Amino acid sequence: MKLSLIARELGIAFSEEDAEISSITYDSRKVESGSLFCCLVGLVSDGHTFAGQAVDKGAAALIVEHRLPYNIPQLVVEDGRKAMALAAACFYGHPEKEMLMLGVTGTNGKTSTTYMVKSIAEQAGKKVGLIGTIQNMIGDEVIETGRTTPESADLFALLRQMADEKVDLVIMEVSSHALVQDRVYGIQYQVALFTNLTQDHLDYHKTFDNYLSAKKLLFSQCDIAVINHDDPHAEKIMEGLECPIYTTGIHTPASYNASEIDIQTSGVRFLLRTPKGESLIRLHISGLFSIYNAMGAAAMMQQAGFSLEQIVSGLEALKGVAGRLQAVNTNGKPFSVYVDYAHTPDALENVLTTVRAFAKARVLSLFGCGGDRDRAKRPLMGEIGGRHSDYVIITSDNPRSEEPESIVKAIEEGVKKSGAPYTVIVNRREAIAYALSILEENDILVIAGKGHENYQEINGVKHHFDDKEIVEELLRQ
Repeated sequence: MKLSLIARELGIAFSEEDAEISSITYDSRKVESGSLFCCLVGLVSDGHTFAGQAVDKGAAALIVEHRLPYNIPQLVVEDGRKAMALAAACFYGHPEKEMLMLGVTGTNGKTSTTYMVKSIAEQAGKKVGLIGTIQNMIGDEVIETGRTTPESADLFALLRQMADEKVDLVIMEVSSHALVQDRVYGIQYQVALFTNLTQDHLDYHKTFDNYLSAKKLLFSQCDIAVINHDDPHAEKIMEGLECPIYTTGIHTPASYNASEIDIQTSGVRFLLRTPKGESLIRLHISGLFSIYNAMGAAAMMQQAGFSLEQIVSGLEALKGVAGRLQAVNTNGKPFSVYVDYAHTPDALENVLTTVRAFAKARVLSLFGCGGDRDRAKRPLMGEIGGRHSDYVIITSDNPRSEEPESIVKAIEEGVKKSGAPYTVIVNRREAIAYALSILEENDILVIAGKGHENYQEINGVKHHFDDKEIVEELLRQ
């Protein structure tokens, strides 16, 4: 593609010598002959300092926020991130316009909701592209993911691949980081969903109001908004939105409502009322939070044109989501073990109260907190773990560059406040082994924080570590 076409997309009066662009990248290590290198200003580094390396490797042109002393064409822009998104959309032929685009944002529930949407669409005979925390998927093909929402250049490349493979519908998790960093800039979503908002990522956003504002950005680029009206922040999210709004709720008046709720070990049953009829739903995933996720998925899909019958069929066909209240095979042992991705105070409370509702004996929780992330939530999670567990095992999660002991100590403050009995075992494998050794008949152990993750990050190095695998291995021994 000619650079002049990209310049036109960016609204730049292009007067330099034209260049043929063969790829777009923001990573100087991936530059090849003909690349358009985007100089992004980040929190840690400035892409302008790597422009020389890009030129040496054969970059054909640069996107810059200020002109650099290199003798190749440069598109000078005010905002490099927005420019990269628009350039990538243009370079890949606007694949987002060839498919139905659906986006989900919120602190918790994004992953489960996207899998529910995927199941509904597939039961209706549609080919689905999924972009999210666990993995990216094109139909049944799994594409590994490094972050919840890819950088725009990578995202539009993936969307192009999806469109070329005849995907009908794309359902994606849209993180607050992605919204602030303009990774989805230029995409118009046909329907966007807000699940909920609780404390997380304040290491990045600094204040809760900033975090809320970040989530709200999604609804400035959608045709229809679906909002969880039971969330205490719903009104702020809805305030000033110019698109049609539909709401979900159990405790407040809403467009989509759940009643006659029956929560069991094996799942939940509830009556779903929609603007186009009502139906009894039988979900194979337990917990009140699963009902909220299902209502959100149902509302999105009905507003996207799917029938109530297709929605019911898709929700009931989903057997579970990896790392979301996932039962581990205990080889006939008289206790139960679940792994869950819960790594925020609200998510931990949701999973523990769900398990408590069907527990016949003790509930034990084992969890830590990630390093280099929101430190304020550590004592909160400790207190919640203690309040909803009969026994707590505090351990390490992904300490990253922090000392695990300092993270554990902050969690311990909260557990002490709850008054619950607890023990501290920093080594996660040893902690799991200890937890399994003290389980008695009908006890339930909830191992929280990592869920689907198959690694533990220590001092910047990722080591293979899968909670589910560790439990199964220890039980075999």
